[in-house]
Formats: sequence, structure tokens, C-alpha cells
Amino acid sequence: TQSTGSSGINAEYGITDHAQAALGDIVYVDLPDVDAEFDVGEEVSSVESVKAVGDVALPVSGIVKAVNDALSDTPTLVNQSAEDGGWICEIELTDTSELDDLMDKAAYDAFLESE
Repeated sequence: TQSTGSSGINAEYGITDHAQAALGDIVYVDLPDVDAEFDVGEEVSSVESVKAVGDVALPVSGIVKAVNDALSDTPTLVNQSAEDGGWICEIELTDTSELDDLMDKAAYDAFLESE
């Protein structure tokens, strides 16, 4: 989800439904610190499942404005609602031009089908 913030765009960030399905049952989510700043490609979080640990890198640069504290007690929210209630953090984008390099949902779905 995206919303306009005071200095640009804020977006909730997490993993995709496809990624959570590949990981299996999520047992732990490492949440970033609020106000931490990350560059594009940096690891913002990790998600641990019964199968593996997956690093979560940001596709854009930004500052963490909020974290989904509910994941501390209920990490399975990522499995139940990866692209909605299972968000990991809210990021205030520091370089909105990086959005031009991202895929929209249709392009992402087509990418997955080609795999």
C-alpha cells in the first residue's frame, strides 16, 4: 500500500504471497528499527520459516517509519496475508525515481509465470 507522506511517498513493505508460499510456515520475523535508513538492495529484515531463513532486501531507498509489531507475536500473519496484514515495515522513500525500476503486479505475475 502506498500513501503520500510529508516528504514523499510512504509504502508498507513486506514479502509477496509467492515468497511466503515458497518459505512455508513463518516462525519469526526480524523487524528493523524505526528511523533506520536503508539504501536500495540493503537487507531490511529476515523471515524465518520451518524450511529456511530468507533475507528481505528493499527495492528502494528509504527510512523506516513504522514496523508491524503484530509480527513479533504472530509471525504467521505473513502466511495468512503477506500482501496486506503481514507487512513488515513502512518506508518513507528517499528517492522516488527508484520506483521507475520496479515491476507492477501484472509484470511480476508474468515474471513468475515465465520461471
